[in-house]
Amino acid sequence: MAIDRADWHSGGELPDDLPPENGGTHIGIFLAWMIHNNLQGEFHDEESPEELKSVRERRMTGRDFLFRACDGKFWEEDLGEEGNEFAATYYTGEGGQGYGVYFEDYEHNLADGLPTIYHVDDTWTNYDRLAPVISQRYADWKAGLE
Repeated sequence: MAIDRADWHSGGELPDDLPPENGGTHIGIFLAWMIHNNLQGEFHDEESPEELKSVRERRMTGRDFLFRACDGKFWEEDLGEEGNEFAATYYTGEGGQGYGVYFEDYEHNLADGLPTIYHVDDTWTNYDRLAPVISQRYADWKAGLE
C-alpha cells in the first residue's frame, strides 16, 4: 500500500510554477531520516545499496532517493517493520489514514513564511532543521511503547 506519492501532490495543491519533484520534498526528507536511522526496508538493502550509501553520505537527497529508487512513490516496503509502525503514527496519523503530526512539524519548521509547503527547498540544511524534531518524535513514540 502506498503511504504517499509525489504525483498525489503534483496533481493537486502543487503550484503550477513549481516542478513536479517539489511534490516529493516532504516525502524525501522523511525517507532520508529513516535511512539515516537504519529504518529502511530490506528491499532497499538488497536493491538500492548504492543509493542508500549516497543518502547516508549526503551525496543524494532523500527526494532524489524517492525518485531514483522508489519511482516517486513511498510504499510500506520502503521501510522495515519498526519504520512502518512509526510512520503509521507520525507520518500518516493513527490508523494510517490521512496526514499525521509530521506535516505539522514540516510546515512549522520548514515552510513558515513560504507560500506553500511545496516551496521548501530540497537541501541538507532543511533536513538538518527537521531531523532533530523527527528524532524527538521517534524517541517519544518509542518511550510510549515501553
